[in-house]
Amino acid sequence: MIVNRDPKVRGPYTSFADVAGAYERGRPGYPDDAVRWLAGSQPSDIVDLGAGTGKLTRTLVGLGHRVTAVEPLEEMRAQLQLVVPGVTAVAGRAESMPLPDRSADVVSSAQAFHWFDHDDALPEIARVLRPDGRLALVWNSRDDRDPWMSRLSAIIGNESIQESDVVPVLDESGLFRWVETKRFSFEQILDRDGLLDLVLSRSYLAKLPAPDREPVLEAVGALFDETEQDGGVRLAYVTECFRATKGAT
Repeated sequence: MIVNRDPKVRGPYTSFADVAGAYERGRPGYPDDAVRWLAGSQPSDIVDLGAGTGKLTRTLVGLGHRVTAVEPLEEMRAQLQLVVPGVTAVAGRAESMPLPDRSADVVSSAQAFHWFDHDDALPEIARVLRPDGRLALVWNSRDDRDPWMSRLSAIIGNESIQESDVVPVLDESGLFRWVETKRFSFEQILDRDGLLDLVLSRSYLAKLPAPDREPVLEAVGALFDETEQDGGVRLAYVTECFRATKGAT
């Protein structure tokens, strides 16, 4: 179940514009083995859709792929271009990409598919993909089996993704086949400022006026102060991966 992705709770995607720096500083990246599973090991032409500050983009580039990042928010693109210099980054949305037909081997999307209008976005993704191209979707979810993460989620809420949130959407579109899933685990270490940035980067907190954010940030800061070791805390994540092949058109 996607807990904090109810549109009435999460706020508009434009709320990320005000916290782009916090997003870059606090959000985790994606494990290399997960990205290889999603995108393949051979260098490919990849469109990273809803690329944000380039958390997935940088790993794709590092693995040798030729990447075009598509991101609607100027503030997020600015962060991306600082950390992934030289990558092609264009303004665009999942529902309308300024890209040619059949120009990508893979369309990837990290932490963003739930923001798309699927009725419009999936045909647009299929348009951009080459025959037998791949759609690769990924989310990092906090692993609440870990006691510390469970305490954090008790303060700020949690988000999780299930196969039922993704697979039926792809199946019912009639545009993709052979949907596969896989999970990976990893840890992120954050200092106090990084943890507060992570929390601030959540859309449902970012949308709030600064005074309304403070009680949450104070509670998270107190959790850090109580539990830190050597100036940091370890955050346990599960990386939920989905890949599907473009059907015949």
